[in-house]
Amino acid sequence: MTNATGWLAPVNSYCERTGPEYWSEPVNALTNLAFIVAAAIVWPRVAGRPTGQAMAVTLAVIGVGSWLFHTHANRLTGLMDVLPILGFILLYVFAATRDYLGARPWVAGVVTVAFVPYAALTVPLFSMIPGLGSSAGYAPVPVLIAAYAWVLRRRAPETARGLTLGAALLVVSLTFRTLDMPVCGVLPLGTHFLWHILNAVMLGWMIEVWRRHMARRGA
Repeated sequence: MTNATGWLAPVNSYCERTGPEYWSEPVNALTNLAFIVAAAIVWPRVAGRPTGQAMAVTLAVIGVGSWLFHTHANRLTGLMDVLPILGFILLYVFAATRDYLGARPWVAGVVTVAFVPYAALTVPLFSMIPGLGSSAGYAPVPVLIAAYAWVLRRRAPETARGLTLGAALLVVSLTFRTLDMPVCGVLPLGTHFLWHILNAVMLGWMIEVWRRHMARRGA
């Protein structure tokens, strides 16, 4: 297998990219700094909390992986882009199940593993929505966040409100991700960069929601 058809084969997935050059997506690349900034902001706020620190580090890694994909756009860097996002999702599901719902760690681990079949079952359903495209791969996440918010609406209303806001932010950011190619004809820059900025805000907020919940518990 050669690079032309293998992991290093160039891909062109976003409106801003016009060729295989390193700086073919300057705005999409540079807006990944939002993830680094968000991680830097939340890092001191989760001091002394290993789970929160792990989330902050993963948030920064998301920015690095996405930077690599929007500069060296190929299948390998595409994997580097999505794996940290998946890592953050799994880490948050574990923390949310253990700390919001009060489940034992082994139960939280089972629920975390269950995210994989949950996504495998629901992504094809979201893929049937016209125009959603590759954003269908992320669509199960705001639904899951909203489900946690609903469960917590009485026992932890402040946390539930925080999660609801996080789900709403993710829906807005996914909307901009989805619109990137459809609006390309009238907006050559596309809208993918707004996915980066809003997603960084959303993930930083989700960490803050967790931190506030733990602080209210005195943990």
